[in-house]
Amino acid sequence: MAKIGLKAGGRFKSAVCDTQVMVIKAPAGEFALACGGADMIAPTASGTGSPDAALSGETLIGKRYVNADESLELLCTKGGKGTLTLDGTPLEIKQAKQLPSSD
Repeated sequence: MAKIGLKAGGRFKSAVCDTQVMVIKAPAGEFALACGGADMIAPTASGTGSPDAALSGETLIGKRYVNADESLELLCTKGGKGTLTLDGTPLEIKQAKQLPSSD
């Protein structure tokens, strides 16, 4: 897996499915961002293949995906059949924060 520097506003697409994401928040350093077991590529590049069966979960348009400590946040701009991973660890859908009750 190729390591790349991520920054807010960056856009990537999967090489093996239709998934496209935009970086909302990113930690400093270089990381391996992948979808379906293959490196994410520039939106203008073309990719071929199919997602790894073990990483063929579904990405949902409009959902935000985060790593365990929420230092990385991606917005899915086009859904697909691959699971998003950062350095081999699957990303999870960000949960909505509970608003305080207005008694």
